[in-house]
Amino acid sequence: MQSIRILDCTLRDGGFINEWNFGIGSIKSIISRLDKAGIDIIEVGFLDKRREADINRTIQPNTASYQPVFDNLKISNAMIVGMIDFGTCDIEALADKQDTSIDGIRVIFKKKDAVEALAFCTQVKAKGYKIFVNPVSITGYTDEEMIQLLGLINLIEPMGVSVVDTYGLLHKKELIHYFGLMDTHLTPGVMIGYHAHNNFQLAYANSLELMALDSDRDLIIDGSLYGMGKGAGNTCTELLAGYLNANYGKHYVIDQLLEAIDVDISKEYAKKYWGYSLMHFMAASNDCHPDYVSTLIKKKTLSVQAINGLLSKLGPGGKLTFKKDLVESLYQDYQDNAVDDAAAYAGLRDRLQGRSILLVAPGKSIREHGDLLQQFIREKNPMVFTVNFLTEDITPDFVFMGNAKRYSQFYDSIHHKDMSVGVICTSNISELDQAVDFTFNFNALVQENPLIRDNPALMLLRILAKLGLKEVHIAGLDGYTADNTTNYFNEYIQFLYCDDNVLLRNDAMVEALKTIQEKVALRFLTPSLYNR
Repeated sequence: MQSIRILDCTLRDGGFINEWNFGIGSIKSIISRLDKAGIDIIEVGFLDKRREADINRTIQPNTASYQPVFDNLKISNAMIVGMIDFGTCDIEALADKQDTSIDGIRVIFKKKDAVEALAFCTQVKAKGYKIFVNPVSITGYTDEEMIQLLGLINLIEPMGVSVVDTYGLLHKKELIHYFGLMDTHLTPGVMIGYHAHNNFQLAYANSLELMALDSDRDLIIDGSLYGMGKGAGNTCTELLAGYLNANYGKHYVIDQLLEAIDVDISKEYAKKYWGYSLMHFMAASNDCHPDYVSTLIKKKTLSVQAINGLLSKLGPGGKLTFKKDLVESLYQDYQDNAVDDAAAYAGLRDRLQGRSILLVAPGKSIREHGDLLQQFIREKNPMVFTVNFLTEDITPDFVFMGNAKRYSQFYDSIHHKDMSVGVICTSNISELDQAVDFTFNFNALVQENPLIRDNPALMLLRILAKLGLKEVHIAGLDGYTADNTTNYFNEYIQFLYCDDNVLLRNDAMVEALKTIQEKVALRFLTPSLYNR
């Protein structure tokens, strides 16, 4: 490379973490320290006409709203740039270059908007700004589409064009391929940039690979302090600076970067985590928008295997553009995995003939009243069902699983060679590679109330009621208190994943149980908020 420059995007990409609310003091401090550290380009934030002017944020409706940031702030070295997501800011929002402290504008755009976005870039350049072209989600372009786009970009003679890996999908081979396309087809003198995300923990490593390439291009590497950025975060500016100092004769002042992290960035990290995560790894592994993954995770009913299976059905065309209707449809189809369960009802009815029934849920009362529970089991010899769990304290005849996530968590215990337990599953649990005794239709068992739609105890009680049983004894169905970790016996707490307002479910559970009690008598052996 002829030269390598660092562009710090903390105040822009990092703003996805804190809604761009850094506070005017921290904004000034970060810019000042980045400049004193010798960082080449500082991105001050977004320009977005939909936002109100707010001195404490790094997303503003126009260039004039950024001027208070630069009052009494001396910039000695860095180029200052802003970013526009094409379509969110009109050309009128940009003052002429001589009337603002912003030197350049980076324009990001989706593939479908490329022609219009480049026309907008021409208008921005005419106002005197250095222009940087950033086509987002570069993995969504074929080679032919990228070459065609680069030809159009050459016509506007930008200062730089970036390889934008929006969702952190690129490995070394693919990154070098896209860089090669740009290096070959861009006009000489146009700088090539790289904006990475850390879904695969490759942002820094990929940056080093680009630095080592044999090219006459000037290179711009995007980074952010402490990697602060959307989703899995970005390449760390301090790491880039240290590497360039050690290997390319640069003289960035690392202490200034570390001071900025200590004073202004660490407090943001304490409020909200960013960086590598299971969700962003899964998104990158499936080459898809992370909102697809987060939507399915929030269902709180799917195992990782099931989520990956659904993501594989998105199809290559629309993976990088989030479509809520599409993912909801796939989820519903998954849950609607219907089976003919007439034989299951008949078979389970035969197994229960002449036996008392005990349903055991994972409430803390099964530990607090364990002696009473064991006495009942010794005296009545009931058919014991545990609901979505197993424990060494109770040996069930059947474990009922109505949730794919729970099934996955207890899979090894359920199918352990030393465990002799019948297995009952609902039909939404599709990743069964071990035999189960009975499978029942999920959709026939769910509740209308979304708060308790797939409550497993209610699903099992519906099955038992349909079998015509006269009574069911219940333990561990305690009801919810505000601290969710106190609602379950100790061993079960490690499997918790739901921390929303569980108190709203209590009344809904009472009403659902009243309906079930019209068909079968429910006898609570342990204390329960539902035993009213």
